[in-house]
Amino acid sequence: MARMHARRKGKSGSTRPIWRKTPEWIPYSSEEIENLVIDKAKEGLGSAQIGLILRDTYAIPNVKKITSRSITKIMKENDLGPNMPEDFLNLVRKASILRTHLESGNKKDIHSRRGLQLIESKIRRLTKYYRKKGIFEPDFKYEPSKATLYLR
Repeated sequence: MARMHARRKGKSGSTRPIWRKTPEWIPYSSEEIENLVIDKAKEGLGSAQIGLILRDTYAIPNVKKITSRSITKIMKENDLGPNMPEDFLNLVRKASILRTHLESGNKKDIHSRRGLQLIESKIRRLTKYYRKKGIFEPDFKYEPSKATLYLR
């Protein structure tokens, strides 16, 4: 599959092995893993950070295979999930950093300006997707001037 904003091929990645059953070397049950996810979410961590911590410190390779629910679903069931999707917030954060860079005396940085245009087009594409899925309201529209309000 091709890259989004470049006219070249993408990087190939490896696939995870297929599990027939939960491996014996995982010492935690599904209830214990859910409690770990809830504890980490109460600390204010996002779902990606929780997944990395569970993988690296607790040797849990895939939460969804063991608990049959994703980390974000577990967080939402316990009212700990974020108001907006994590990928949307990451892109908005990246765009606001670039916007402050351009406004703080770097107006002629044309490469960063192009990068900002590409990031904002990704944000608009994501908002269109989330409106279609019902996660955002039908009249939701991304406005760069209100980007700091989304990050709160």
